[in-house]
Amino acid sequence: MTDYLPHRSLLRLLAVLVLVTAPHALHLPWWESLAVAGLLAWRALASARQWALPPRWLKLVLATAAFAAVYAAYGRVTGQNAGIALLVLMLSLKLTEMRSRRDVMVVVFLMYFLLVTHFLYSQELWTVLYLFASSVAITAVLIDAHHPGEPLPLRQSLRMGGRMILQSLPLMLLFFVLFPRIPGPLWGLPSDAGPTRSGLSDSMSPGDISQLILSDEVAFRVRFEGPPPPPQNLYWRGPVFTGFNGRTWTASSVDLSGRTSASIERLGGEVRYELTLEPMRSRWLLALDMPDTRVLPERARLDRNGSLVMDRPLIERRLIRGVSYTRYRLDAQLGDVARAQDTRFPPWSNPRAQALATQWRAQGLDDAGVIDAALRLFREQAFIYTLEPPTLGRHSVDEFLFDTRRGFCEHYTSAFVLLMRAAAVPARVVTGYQGMEANAFSDYHVVRQSDAHAWAEVWLQDRGWVRVDPTAAVAPERIERGMRETLRAAQGLPGFFSSYGNWREQLQDSWDMVNAYWNGWVLGYGPEVQQLFLSFFGLENVRNMILALTVGVTAVLAWIGLASLRRAQAPAVTERALLLWRRATGRLRSLGFQQRPDEGPRDFVQRVSQREPVLTSPLEQILDAYLRLRYAGEQDPTLERKIVAAIKRLRRPS
Repeated sequence: MTDYLPHRSLLRLLAVLVLVTAPHALHLPWWESLAVAGLLAWRALASARQWALPPRWLKLVLATAAFAAVYAAYGRVTGQNAGIALLVLMLSLKLTEMRSRRDVMVVVFLMYFLLVTHFLYSQELWTVLYLFASSVAITAVLIDAHHPGEPLPLRQSLRMGGRMILQSLPLMLLFFVLFPRIPGPLWGLPSDAGPTRSGLSDSMSPGDISQLILSDEVAFRVRFEGPPPPPQNLYWRGPVFTGFNGRTWTASSVDLSGRTSASIERLGGEVRYELTLEPMRSRWLLALDMPDTRVLPERARLDRNGSLVMDRPLIERRLIRGVSYTRYRLDAQLGDVARAQDTRFPPWSNPRAQALATQWRAQGLDDAGVIDAALRLFREQAFIYTLEPPTLGRHSVDEFLFDTRRGFCEHYTSAFVLLMRAAAVPARVVTGYQGMEANAFSDYHVVRQSDAHAWAEVWLQDRGWVRVDPTAAVAPERIERGMRETLRAAQGLPGFFSSYGNWREQLQDSWDMVNAYWNGWVLGYGPEVQQLFLSFFGLENVRNMILALTVGVTAVLAWIGLASLRRAQAPAVTERALLLWRRATGRLRSLGFQQRPDEGPRDFVQRVSQREPVLTSPLEQILDAYLRLRYAGEQDPTLERKIVAAIKRLRRPS
């Protein structure tokens, strides 16, 4: 086997391929990671031991098997996850036929392409730094590919690759800042595009939110116009669930149909804010309870339960400017169909909870009295707020209320809503987030997945839907001080909470601030942000942007061209001995004797002396002094004077 690349260069290429594909191992099936590792190891051994590459029929079998394996694993070969899995496999299989320069170029440019796909999973600042280092490494391999003989030293290749990447940054920055942003995408992303994140789901079962609390990921960041609302008003509304099967709460088909919307009467407490949502791959948007229907985000609507719903899942970070009212009346009138839906529950489920609600009604309690009785039950009985509740069975509410009495917010909310429905009080489950944390280094607040929460809404005559938080009856500090302070004293504490100290909070706040600016000014650099930024420089319209871009690109290219021409020029000679030798060869040139490029000083003098013996004496004097000055290292001014005197004697005989 004859490789285009020498063995050492091939090993560098394989190492860079490992660097580029390694982060994808977190998203690929285990068998594919093993297959890629096996192909890389085989290719290194094949180069070292000069094994023959596989025949064409075997390569065809391997490619077909890779295609079929990806289809079997994902049920498709398109989309983000399946497409990247197929790309990684095919790139690895390309090593089995990498023999010529063309094959090497294909592998190198496929690595550049694969590098970009990492942004589909993460667009954090650390990802950019990692990919910048990877692009330098790929460029170093590209440089090696143009030296098929003995490869350059590794440090020299990396230095040249880094210099080439740095030289491209001015052009990249010019195009990024000045190229006009077009509203809307230029192409569509696959439905599974974007990073996989934890978040609120389309259903709620016992233990769902308590598991979500273990995540320290950012759900969204919010900046208020004015002072933030008090803690008891910091309820960020998300999915509302009305369907119940005895254990799990879900959104009914009527809730998602969009045929009806909530009726909202604004009573006061206006709050204006700017919210940056992380991609959650769901149709639900978060908003401070209750959003103003007159100021809704683009392509979003308010469903009949008062939740913001988009027409498609959110797969990219989104900036929302919203207005909400903390005092409102939601659905002052409740129709018969809605009332029937919001009081429905499986009659066979949780019989003890049904009996308790029936008992309250038998005591003559009205709707408000039933609500107080349920909250008093949680407050006065030995209920424990814990992150590690025991597993519940088929009758989950009965087991929680009468046996374990240990649970998280979803346990209390689920039990409360069922008690209300069993007492014929319309009720439903609301999920979202409660509370927030101020960033110590900036003017925004952070809401994390650990702030996920569930609460209830009950419908009362003349008041509409009213928020009731059963968790506040058991753990009021959850609402007043936030989740982190509550969990420090709660049972079942996650490790990242228990080890939290002041230094770590400051470090997290400072890093989050950097990410917030990165998200706002780089990832969020759309038409509005571009117009706002360039308006400071008088570049409000597209014509001025194009003009500035043209001038900037021309200036950068001119600078690069001048720098290249300057480097291409021969360096100026400053050595005195060499200058005197060139003066002597110039005099001989005028006499008809030209020194050849492959001819040294001694051979040149010998040739001229043979043709013109009369010049032998001054030429030997020049040669002797020149060699002593330049190569022997003598520092004798008399030698320079001898050369000057001998040059004057170089004359053609008359």
